[in-house]
Amino acid sequence: MKNCLSHKLLSSISLGAVLLTTSLTQGAYAAEGEVMLEEITVTARRRSESLQSVPVAVTAFSADALGKVNMTDITSITESVPSTTLKVSRGTNTTITAYIRGIGQQDPVAGFESGVGIYLDDVYLNRPQGAVLQIMDVERIEVLRGPQGTLYGRNTIGGALKYVTKRLGDEPEMRVKLSGGTYGQLDGLASFSAPVSDGLKVGGALAYFSNNGYGDNLTTGKNQYDKDIFAARLSAELTPSENFFLRLSGDYTKDNSNEKSGHRLQVSNNTNAPVLDNVYDTRGGITGPQEVSQKGVSLAMELEVNDMVTLKSTTAYREDDTETVIDFDALAPNDFDVPAIYRNDQLSQEFQVVYEQDKLNGIFGFYYLDANAMHSFDVVLAGLGVTAYTFGDVNTKTWAAFADVNYDISETFSVGLGGRYTSDKRTATVLRQTFLGANSPAFGNDTAFQIAQPADFTESDTYKKFTPKVSLKWQPSDDMNLYASFSQGFKGGGFDPRGDDRAKDGFLPETVNAFEIGLKSTFAEGRVKTNIATFFSDYKDIQVPGSVGVDSDNDGVEDTFVGTVTNAGKAEIWGVEFESTALLSENLTANVNLGYVNADYKQWLVQDVDISDDKVFQNTPEFTAYMSLNYAQDMNMMGGEGVLDLIGSVAYRSSTHVFEDPIPLLDEDGYALVNASIVWTSEDGGIRVGLHGKNLTDKHYKVAGYNFPTLGLEGSVTAFYGAPRTFTATVDFKF
Repeated sequence: MKNCLSHKLLSSISLGAVLLTTSLTQGAYAAEGEVMLEEITVTARRRSESLQSVPVAVTAFSADALGKVNMTDITSITESVPSTTLKVSRGTNTTITAYIRGIGQQDPVAGFESGVGIYLDDVYLNRPQGAVLQIMDVERIEVLRGPQGTLYGRNTIGGALKYVTKRLGDEPEMRVKLSGGTYGQLDGLASFSAPVSDGLKVGGALAYFSNNGYGDNLTTGKNQYDKDIFAARLSAELTPSENFFLRLSGDYTKDNSNEKSGHRLQVSNNTNAPVLDNVYDTRGGITGPQEVSQKGVSLAMELEVNDMVTLKSTTAYREDDTETVIDFDALAPNDFDVPAIYRNDQLSQEFQVVYEQDKLNGIFGFYYLDANAMHSFDVVLAGLGVTAYTFGDVNTKTWAAFADVNYDISETFSVGLGGRYTSDKRTATVLRQTFLGANSPAFGNDTAFQIAQPADFTESDTYKKFTPKVSLKWQPSDDMNLYASFSQGFKGGGFDPRGDDRAKDGFLPETVNAFEIGLKSTFAEGRVKTNIATFFSDYKDIQVPGSVGVDSDNDGVEDTFVGTVTNAGKAEIWGVEFESTALLSENLTANVNLGYVNADYKQWLVQDVDISDDKVFQNTPEFTAYMSLNYAQDMNMMGGEGVLDLIGSVAYRSSTHVFEDPIPLLDEDGYALVNASIVWTSEDGGIRVGLHGKNLTDKHYKVAGYNFPTLGLEGSVTAFYGAPRTFTATVDFKF
């Protein structure tokens, strides 16, 4: 029955795609009296190219399109990108969980590389903490699906998200945007840029995002799901000559939002506390420091040696600090509470040589990263009178040499060859101790008595791999691009910094062999564009991090948990993605994006027993769909001025599993989100006023959770939910 419904849904959506074919990604413009879709330029292959000519599955969003529908952070775009999940991690406000085509990272703890790379102006963000980037001062956002390694600094096995800030203009410019809405939302953004002298420009932006939250903590009285985020950026650009460019930039973000506890999905085991009616409410009783800050500085340089050769260098340093408290049991008693500290820093250097000639184009690069990730946390089970303390420190030193070359064999046919050699060295120090009492000495309890030390080790290993890439592209006309590619992805192994002494054996690297065939077309005299990609991935030694409850003293009660990492043997992932934009009339633009992913474990051995039939892929819905309509009316034709946009969209995601095991109480059934915007833009683009409604049907949908049903006295099965129905009014001025 489920398969039948899925087939009917896909069939109906496909029919809609034929009839309709977002304004989110493309607009329209007039050329010699004709109206056609605007051409989008991306840098997916580290050089400027038309989106339709790039032999890569990529979705791009312009700053204008993002602003028109009031996207506030990078997770907002997940609704309209096929086969992609971007969301705020459980129990946090600014940590990201990202999956593309079934590949990602569920648990944002130290010691694990993300399967999806997040890049801020070509700087790879090594840790997910603070990576929910607020959208401000942006030029465009690109989402690349599939392994990336021959073009980018850090190899990423699942895909990459590129956040590109705009370069400073030649004329002084200032912008102020104010937003207000339901749940006490109040946002403000101010940015400026100005030339200081010949060849020197400076610019910056300040932003504040806030709301009062969607629920209440019934124990502490604090707001739940609130937002209190300050962000700033400052940059200076120097062009001492026509062939040399330098940009020095820095950014800072501070998140002072309240701690976020989950909503219990089961009656408590000991006190029989009932399930709350409001899914955004909680009874979590833990209090303490709750603060996340991140900052970074980067220096980018470009030197055009001649018409064919450009040298590039990107040097960057970043760090972030998190102090947080997590109430796993989501109850007033201190039954399963975790105060935690995270510290991350990274230093990276990338060199590139870009070669562009009539028939031969290529990039040759070197990348180095020295990164450290540390966490320190207590697992306090006061009802049992014990605390487990964990300290984990993981250092990563990696370097890589990569190249990607494309040669035009003829005017219509080209071939691409690429390769990457990666060396990852991982060193981990792990200390686990068990104490009697609430909290350990590291978190203020100097009288705590140590009764066990399950882990105390320092281990190191190096993981090396060469990964190739081959692509073929046939472009018989300017309106058609057929391509095929093979690429191999690699993610190094490591050591679980939450484990006991068994974790010193480490976990293996994972690899994927990815095949893709795509067709990009433009027809109807430039009024319709369609992109279709089919893919198959052979995924091996998959790293699946998790946590399990442990009965350390064999009294029948789970009194702590330890981290576990499984290298699941084999899986196959295949699917189809369809993206289409059509100018149905001079005023009406339509968009349909569809994704189908079939992700299936083929081998998962536990003591020589294959349990793959019982396992599922996390955060990978089988179907994703997005449809939007944008009606743009020139008000000058109606006696007014400016342009009025009426925008409506529907985004659908089929049922999604939170963990590698099906958990009916936590897993989310399929759901749809309906959004709408009314936006007026002045004729010169200097003023924009909008009213935006999100999740208009007020759908309550789970996005993450914890599953420890028997740990402690109360047990913990809790969920976190996406935002309810909201309305926001915006006013945007540009001077």
